[in-house]
Amino acid sequence: MDTITSIEKMIRHLGPNAKIEHFEPLKSTSDARFHLGVDGVTYLCRTGDRKVEFIFFASHVLAYVKSALGYPAYYPLNPVDIKTPIKAVLMDLDGTSVRSENFWIWIIQMTTASLLDKPEFELCNDDMPYVSGHSVSEHLKYCIDKYCPDKSIEQARNYYFEHTHREMNEIMNGRGRTDAFVPTPGLKEFLYELKAKKIKIGLVTSGLYEKAWPEILSAFKTLDMGDPKDFYDAIITAGFPLRKGAAGTLGELSPKPHPWLYAEVARVGLGIGPDENGHIIGIEDSSAGVCSIRLANIPVIGVTDGNIEQSGTLGLCHHYCSDFNQILGVIGI
Repeated sequence: MDTITSIEKMIRHLGPNAKIEHFEPLKSTSDARFHLGVDGVTYLCRTGDRKVEFIFFASHVLAYVKSALGYPAYYPLNPVDIKTPIKAVLMDLDGTSVRSENFWIWIIQMTTASLLDKPEFELCNDDMPYVSGHSVSEHLKYCIDKYCPDKSIEQARNYYFEHTHREMNEIMNGRGRTDAFVPTPGLKEFLYELKAKKIKIGLVTSGLYEKAWPEILSAFKTLDMGDPKDFYDAIITAGFPLRKGAAGTLGELSPKPHPWLYAEVARVGLGIGPDENGHIIGIEDSSAGVCSIRLANIPVIGVTDGNIEQSGTLGLCHHYCSDFNQILGVIGI
């Protein structure tokens, strides 16, 4: 009983509502660097989607972010509580601000179908935690490993951008999917409430600029809110894709679930240092996003309708809300 109580106490380092059953216990990390009971390791566990592993010591916790592209990383994970007043709200784009996840999953599905030369191909429900929230290359590598291991990530990216450019052009010319980018209900009222309280707002997405910016513009046009660059205090995307004959920016190896997008928008974009992280909240609907906020040592508000419960990352959330009104209550508005 004492051991269980000790583990229950340790697990709350991940989040104030974290429970043992929220995570899968481990005997060693997947890279075999740490083992339970060896070199001071007191407990090991991972998220349900197996993307992030946690290594507990007597005095601290490390998070190990796996990488489908071969560049994993370790990060220190510090406990953090929500503190008042809230100075900034950091918001995800796909699924949180704009209902667009189904569109981008459809693009991944068409890409995989092209790789297989099977137009009728469809992803299954088990694929969902791995084809949303991460970088394009992470999504594609997952599909390659599962469905067509003889194909390359370069082939997949070529198909992906071919489908993306075609479908985005159709949308911009009024011929594409009308359900591609729909503002989440209550978004406009929520954003104006934050503005009225002089709370800074940062928009964060793992999406590349060329796919993310039309989404943002489309949502603001639908809501009649003007230019998003004038509204948000900071916006950060995963940058521009690296292609032959053109310069890319850092974006395929460092996005969610790594902490850098959220850390950068808070520290560089909004000028809020790590010592004030308790006065920031991040809002996400995906497992990758929840991990990204939490690894930036910022409190997380998860929203339903994403893959948080399915992916086993609910324990990292400080609150779990069904709509923006509930989130305003958490903020104290």
